[in-house]
Amino acid sequence: MTTATSPHAFWLAGREATGDETFEVTSPWDGRTVGTVSVPTEAQVEQAVAAAAEVAAEFAATPAHVRAAALDHVHRRLTERAEEIAKLISAENGKPMKWARGEVGRCVSVFRWAAEEARRFNGGTAQRLDTDAGGTGRLALTRRFPRGPVLGIAPFNFPLNLCAHKVAPAIAVGTPIILKPAPATPLSGLLIGELLAETDLPAGSWSVLPVPNDRMPSLVADERLPVISFTGSGPVGWSILDTVPRKRVTLELGGNGAAVVLADYSSDADLDRAAQRIATFSNYQGGQSCISVQRVIADASVYDRLVPRVVEAVEALATGDPSDDATDVGPLISEDAAKRVESWVDEAVAAGAKLLTGGKRDGATYAPTVLADVPADASVSCEEVFGPVLTLTSVDGEEAAFAAVNDSRYGLQAGVFTHDVRAAFRAHRALEVGGVVIGDVPSYRADQMPYGGTKESGVGREGVLFAMEDYTYERVMVLTGLDL
Repeated sequence: MTTATSPHAFWLAGREATGDETFEVTSPWDGRTVGTVSVPTEAQVEQAVAAAAEVAAEFAATPAHVRAAALDHVHRRLTERAEEIAKLISAENGKPMKWARGEVGRCVSVFRWAAEEARRFNGGTAQRLDTDAGGTGRLALTRRFPRGPVLGIAPFNFPLNLCAHKVAPAIAVGTPIILKPAPATPLSGLLIGELLAETDLPAGSWSVLPVPNDRMPSLVADERLPVISFTGSGPVGWSILDTVPRKRVTLELGGNGAAVVLADYSSDADLDRAAQRIATFSNYQGGQSCISVQRVIADASVYDRLVPRVVEAVEALATGDPSDDATDVGPLISEDAAKRVESWVDEAVAAGAKLLTGGKRDGATYAPTVLADVPADASVSCEEVFGPVLTLTSVDGEEAAFAAVNDSRYGLQAGVFTHDVRAAFRAHRALEVGGVVIGDVPSYRADQMPYGGTKESGVGREGVLFAMEDYTYERVMVLTGLDL
């Protein structure tokens, strides 16, 4: 583990290396130095890319059991060091320990799933071609092969698990990966490198390079990296796709997740549960999750009973030191991020929104905030807040609720609180999002399921198997002269 006084090496083609410069990683909570990280030189980045290109064919031919064993090793080591790693996440990201522990647990699952998928992926499919006379004696065998080395670009909000979602599928299919962790939170990504270094994967098959963002364009443009998996902001993601339209690009971008409460979800127990889930998942990770609850859209028949419950549940959340096990909501990633959220809330209130609770900033911490009667064109309604803020809106009926969800340029996930299975299927058909969660908030994600959005929320899907498919392509072989 890195310390504040000894620079942490990066991982170049599977080996530790240091560059000529360093930068400090600081805690969003109290500003202390969490670690010092060495920065790769341009020559070292070139060395990593060249090594990935050189080893690509060898790595693709690596037996599945070798790749699966490496992934199994990482998931076991993550389990053994779980508490230590959770503390690291909390320190560099400001995430409360309860959520940091959850992130480690999810990362364990990602590597475990990848190990399992590595063993069963690419078994091949056979297709008879003698359905027409010209295909007599012919059989098509289709398998998947790596497209080539992957550039994985990870964000700060899940500094361990979203690095895992780039790295684990690449290893599972046998394609080299260069991981670029977020500059604000590189330590968790470097730790994955530390665990990979304990395996027998081929040298050059992976690198973890904490380069600054202004050096990312040259990596994006490099033709030796034909696959790009990016999680982060919309403007950066779409600029990547515009720059390299012929590459295979997966973009996991922003959202402004909606939680719908339909009229049938009306008992006291129903509304208590909905309020608790909404309060928790509008503020978990400080609201810095693409699928956190930002908009609550409730049927008018339950709205007046739901609102005080939501406010009470939000006010019960403990805000403070992320290292304290009792803390529910920690700081945002930086004071600038908190100031932006503050300005958006102030803008909404000035435009007529009602502030029901919160609305105060202390450094990088912004109090969990609930707004009602927010104008549709206010930033907190139509943009991604990425902070602990939610809005409440009353609508008349299911059709109006679904229309309100779709009245957004984002389409990541939505949650629908209902007991009606027919309404669930109508929601699945009508909502313009990548995922619909019935009976809960939009913030649920299982790491093996397909995850991604529509509209401005991105293109492609993550989730271990789905990323593996993105990193590979189908290649058919036709066998001739067979007795079928």
